[in-house]
Amino acid sequence: ATEVLLHAYDVVALLSSWSTLTEVWSQHRGLGVALAIASFATIGVSWIAERIDPTRVPRHYAACACALLAALTWTADAARGPRRHTEFYFENAYVTFFYSSWAETAEALWRGRLIEAAASRSVDPKEVPLQVAESCSPPAKVPHIILIHQESAVPPALFPTLSHDPALDTFFQSFDGNLNKLRVETFGGASWLTEFSLLTGLSTQSFGGMRQYLQHVMVGGNHDTLPQALARCGYRNVMFYPMLRLFLGSGRFFEAAGIREIFDAKAQRAKLANERDRFYYTNALAEIDSHVKTSARPLFLYIQTMAAHAPYDYAYSPEVVVPGGGPGTHPTISEYLRRLGMARMDYAYLRSELLRRFPRQAFLIVHYGDHQPTATRSLLGFGESTSVEDVMASGNEAARITYYALDGVRYRPPPLPNLDVLDVAYLGTMLLDAAGVPLSDTYRERRRLMLLCKGRYHDCPARAEVLRFHRRLIDSGLMKAL
Repeated sequence: ATEVLLHAYDVVALLSSWSTLTEVWSQHRGLGVALAIASFATIGVSWIAERIDPTRVPRHYAACACALLAALTWTADAARGPRRHTEFYFENAYVTFFYSSWAETAEALWRGRLIEAAASRSVDPKEVPLQVAESCSPPAKVPHIILIHQESAVPPALFPTLSHDPALDTFFQSFDGNLNKLRVETFGGASWLTEFSLLTGLSTQSFGGMRQYLQHVMVGGNHDTLPQALARCGYRNVMFYPMLRLFLGSGRFFEAAGIREIFDAKAQRAKLANERDRFYYTNALAEIDSHVKTSARPLFLYIQTMAAHAPYDYAYSPEVVVPGGGPGTHPTISEYLRRLGMARMDYAYLRSELLRRFPRQAFLIVHYGDHQPTATRSLLGFGESTSVEDVMASGNEAARITYYALDGVRYRPPPLPNLDVLDVAYLGTMLLDAAGVPLSDTYRERRRLMLLCKGRYHDCPARAEVLRFHRRLIDSGLMKAL
């Protein structure tokens, strides 16, 4: 289920689905045979040893020993503390990870659902289930939508002591000239958390210890995602992905979420793992050109970039003359600022090309930072050697603030809600609202929660309302429980 490393939930998913068992058997038959032989051999050797060895331990001693070992195990697990943020991805602790994953799996099975939710009895039985229509009819012609995942992008203006090129500030501003803060649920990496929240409208923190594996365990488990909502309103969904679609099994998640066409690194013929933003924009422009010549449908493009990702210990595209940091700026931060400068240049290129090449088309552009870069650690008060894990464990909320910006080409979005910070789970709702797309029951409820909670989701002051919404999603058949 996780496709990352062996998790206890994999065993549950495997044993609870005959089709999954069949698929695993067809793809990993040799491994299955070897595992079966090893299991039978272990049972056989254990039986022979039990028959040969005359030593017997009284049952009350054995029971006491089991209780003692269980207590020691629980104490050791409690002393270890919660799993570190991306331990499964960056640390080679496969066996330890598998055993420790049973706790969160057992918790999910005990409560009967992966996500935190209110009990069934807390929902008014007279309340109408959330409905999702098979199609929608926008009141007017809707714009094409370009959603840009600006890798590791955070506004330098958030750090008052940082000397930077003032021209960068406009890149992070929306059409109304305002800087809008976005709260994400990761730092320095793990973009898949931001992707999940954005596309599903759910906080990964609501899934507890399972949050790192949601793109895998929740494949096909959400039935009113952002791409699905757009598809019902006639949009054609296309993604330009800088990684291979097999990376952490992400391709399956994107497809199940409603993005049927994915141009990954191979399909785009990328020569580098972190091409300039202009590379992806050029590919997207070519797709727009092809689409508008053959179809009247609106287009939803989800473009992910990579150039601003770490490491920052070398000059990216050194031939490009672009300002870094001011005098005294740390070299890694200065290099990061250079890359933001190139991102600004490439975004200006995209916008100018949309204006020039498509004179009869309207575009809504939404771009956002998926997480802060590791380069900002010192700006947040941490040491340069502080790990990503320790930054997340610190609870420093400033480390999870990036930005989102709305822009338009021949299209002016409606005024944005007056919110200090927006949690990433609401960004899809904001996008649909800005595009003038009719909202389904679930997205109307998300908009209500967004205003009620003042942009917060998982730690909304009216937490009971969020939990009740999760219960309604499950009871309405719009989200799987397990």
